Amino acid sequence: MHISRSLEQPVGEAITFDRFLAVDIRVGTIVAAEPFPEARKPALKLVIDFGPFVGRKRSSVQVVKHYRPEALVGRQVAAVVNFPPRQIGKFMSEVLTLGFPDADGEVVLFAPDHKVPDGGRMF
Repeated sequence: MHISRSLEQPVGEAITFDRFLAVDIRVGTIVAAEPFPEARKPALKLVIDFGPFVGRKRSSVQVVKHYRPEALVGRQVAAVVNFPPRQIGKFMSEVLTLGFPDADGEVVLFAPDHKVPDGGRMF
């Protein structure tokens, strides 16, 4: 078994609660998912609905090891919605979808274990 490099990283420096609150993490439902063959590393393109105040946003995610596009539609995920958009090839990724590495370093999506309203902010 390969040990993920993220397990070997030390705990980050202490931050204030106000700094934590500056990162806007919201829940949304994936409404579309498709392969992203132009990406340098295997990835998918997602459209995530964060409800009426944030709206629908696009995200590139490197999750092909554990997820098929059709299985992701309807699934809720967490994402940072207030980072600047990032150009990935010809695709503009508008949010950072959150995940954790498995034992092999492959991404496992971070999601609530019960259905919650889209757009809810993490606290």
